Amino acid sequence: MKIGFLGYGEAARAFHEGLKDAAAVVLAHDILLLSGDEAMREAMSARGAQVAETAAALGAADLIFSAVTADQSLLAVQPLLPHLGPGHVFVDINSVSPERKRQTAAAVEAAGANYIDMAVMAPVHPRKHRTPVLLAGPAASQMLPEFLALGFTAEIAGDAPGAATAIKMVRSVFVKGLEAITVEALLAARASGCFDEILASLSSSYPGLDWPHFAEYQMERTTRHGRRRAAEMHESAATLDALGLHGGLAVAIAAVQERMGACGVTSEQGLKPTVDHVLARRLARSP
Repeated sequence: MKIGFLGYGEAARAFHEGLKDAAAVVLAHDILLLSGDEAMREAMSARGAQVAETAAALGAADLIFSAVTADQSLLAVQPLLPHLGPGHVFVDINSVSPERKRQTAAAVEAAGANYIDMAVMAPVHPRKHRTPVLLAGPAASQMLPEFLALGFTAEIAGDAPGAATAIKMVRSVFVKGLEAITVEALLAARASGCFDEILASLSSSYPGLDWPHFAEYQMERTTRHGRRRAAEMHESAATLDALGLHGGLAVAIAAVQERMGACGVTSEQGLKPTVDHVLARRLARSP
């Protein structure tokens, strides 16, 4: 089997590391290659991937995973479309709205290839490609045994593209929203001089969340992945708006995630020093 990756960030690298024993050849392309990003090229080579200088070169693969930034998911596949056809399986793992996945599915299927809407339902580390995923699309049931044989922890979400990502987009309102609520409350508590009191109150009210480790984890996830999470939350907002609901909450969550991501990952040890570090950066960036 030849496996291709369109986009080679955290998720693609984790999947590659998990699948490398199952693939005779792994091809990888990322838009950063076009700007001469040597760190990206090195990341591909270090994991044994053949560097695909263009997206079109991924047409040599049988199974192609798309793992780009949310705002680029439809645009990124365009150069590949003329090189897709029967025998190709295009697996869209991007965290985007159901409508975006339906649009991408229509383009891929018009080229003659099979399209799979795959929703990755947990962080890709440490389980890599064995992280639980949901599959949707006309070819999902047919492809399920192959994914299981490759070691995926996969279930069918539905026959229509968008059915898998709908579950993730709605769930993300809660998961990423909980992150945003946690970091904003603790930053406000520190800024107002009542950090210890707020932390003690939250620890008492929600002991199952394992404070302060829970809060440290939320700080780490938002500073490390905030910008990517913000893009995902804009897709969640689009999902809610399309349902006739109000996507404003998801937009607000996206704004918090964006601000946290702009702070950069902190190397501080312990919750209070971490909060101090992030607060100083957030305040320095305030208008």
